[in-house]
Amino acid sequence: MRSVPRLAVLLLLPLALAVTGCGTKVLGATPPDRAELQARARALQTLPEHVYVTEADGFELAEQSVGVLGGDGFSATYVSKTGGQITIGVDRGTVDEKTCAAEASASGACEKDGKGWYRASGGRHAYLRTENGLRIQLTADTAGVDRAVLRAAAEKAHRADDAELDAVLPEETGPGEPVERGDLPPVGDGAPDNGVGASG
Repeated sequence: MRSVPRLAVLLLLPLALAVTGCGTKVLGATPPDRAELQARARALQTLPEHVYVTEADGFELAEQSVGVLGGDGFSATYVSKTGGQITIGVDRGTVDEKTCAAEASASGACEKDGKGWYRASGGRHAYLRTENGLRIQLTADTAGVDRAVLRAAAEKAHRADDAELDAVLPEETGPGEPVERGDLPPVGDGAPDNGVGASG
């Protein structure tokens, strides 16, 4: 008699585990195949391995912010109801003490912290690290996001798995249809008839 409720729980458990938030989309139980995800990444002009995601309490991914960074990098912004914003940027390159210090102003700071570097300058701060030949950077305004929150988001930043790629990457759209020109003749080379009448 008790086997039916137990079976129902077992059937619902994978779905419950799969329904985790990444921004405003819900992760499905079965992500699309890898070829589709790669096509969607190409349409964004990036690569699947350049897509990183993170988590921060009270923050959600702003889907319209997802885009390319540099040649084939990735960028996205997470926002909170209080107006705070954390932007994650991934691009080819490295970061070390020298490059971090060079990017901070004379009044700014750059220091080793955890897996990477912390930089603060001009009302902005960032956590940066190198991973898999990529430069991963999380930035925010100091007034809207405190250092502890930014550091936690930086520590949770990771390469997106297939389910996360499906949630983050925009849906691929087909190429636009050609515009119909009403002034083109149906025969010949398609050039408009610019001839003049008898009056010149």
